[in-house]
Amino acid sequence: MLPGRLGRLVGAGAGAPTSQSLLLGGTVAALTLLGLLMTLSASFVQSIAESGGPFSIFLRQLLWSAVGLPVLVLLALSDYRVWRPWAAPLLVLSLAAAALVLVPDVGVKAYGARRWLVAGPVSFQPSELLKLTVPLYLAHVMARRWWRLRRGDLHALLLPAVPVIGVAAALVVAEPDLETAMLVAFAGGLVLFAAGLPVRIIATGLGTAVVLATLSIMSTPYRRARFTAWLNPAEHADTFGYQTLQGFIALGSGGWLGVGLGESRGKWLYVPNAHTDFIYAIIGEELGVVGTLAVLVLFAALAVGGVRAARRAPDPFGRLLATAITGWLLLQAGMNMGSVVGLIPVTGVTLPLVSVGGSSLVVTMAALGLLLSIARAGRDDADSRLSPGGRRASA
Repeated sequence: MLPGRLGRLVGAGAGAPTSQSLLLGGTVAALTLLGLLMTLSASFVQSIAESGGPFSIFLRQLLWSAVGLPVLVLLALSDYRVWRPWAAPLLVLSLAAAALVLVPDVGVKAYGARRWLVAGPVSFQPSELLKLTVPLYLAHVMARRWWRLRRGDLHALLLPAVPVIGVAAALVVAEPDLETAMLVAFAGGLVLFAAGLPVRIIATGLGTAVVLATLSIMSTPYRRARFTAWLNPAEHADTFGYQTLQGFIALGSGGWLGVGLGESRGKWLYVPNAHTDFIYAIIGEELGVVGTLAVLVLFAALAVGGVRAARRAPDPFGRLLATAITGWLLLQAGMNMGSVVGLIPVTGVTLPLVSVGGSSLVVTMAALGLLLSIARAGRDDADSRLSPGGRRASA
């Protein structure tokens, strides 16, 4: 029995599981277990190099999973609508933390970027929190203005959305972390898209984002070098192309069925960041094409479950938030796997639920908890649209 307010909170979200919630729950469980298994396999060499013991990184990830799992369960069992009053305070808190990171001697600098706040043994990336708090706040605001949006009021749609997205993305770019800034902006932009933003404005926004990203890449030496190495990694095998080439070798060594779990050679300090942003290469080496396709199938299942949760959510807030969370996680997964196989330059973003990462794992689990809550609140026979013009009367 859960006491007091917590018990009422969970009780408010109780109800029979829906097909989309079962699909999402199973997918999340499978990805989490796969992540822990591959973390154990991919990290033990790096753990020995860092601490002298083979399990330090795995145990740290297991601890973060133990933190994130209760958060996921609590949010999944609660009524997602009770978190709406917290949307603005959480956004302000995350923006303040993202700004605090940039203060010298406060934010911790590593690998040329200042992205972490540290309290004792715990480090945290505020930019990870922005991936959730920005769409949470915008979904709250758009739902509150829903009838104005249905009348085509662009002012209600764009304000305060554009300033919020712009400030959040600018703070993350300043760390610098262009890829995470893109994810934050994309998650916020998805709320606007689902709320009915006209295609012409979407196209203008995407064009502007491409121009700004290109200028950022070309004006920053290490980003320009990374982009050049992506075009021809073999010519930069000893610098920025090294990670890409080692990832290719690991993937190619796996064949159809892989060399066997725990038998990777790439993780013996050949593939940089084998347990974080390049864990997909180790999956390909140890589990083969079958393993990499299984990961793709799991994220496809996440897409199906997330889209169904959004379409069948009982209110605009749920539809908008489910759309943003689903899109953000799928884009991040696509960026990670795409960089490993060479479709895009190396991004450094993690593979959701699979890669090692403390704050990213907890925030991802919190987001999936909200998505599961929305999926549980929907009906299996509902069929709603994501644009304002096609809402059911009950919305």
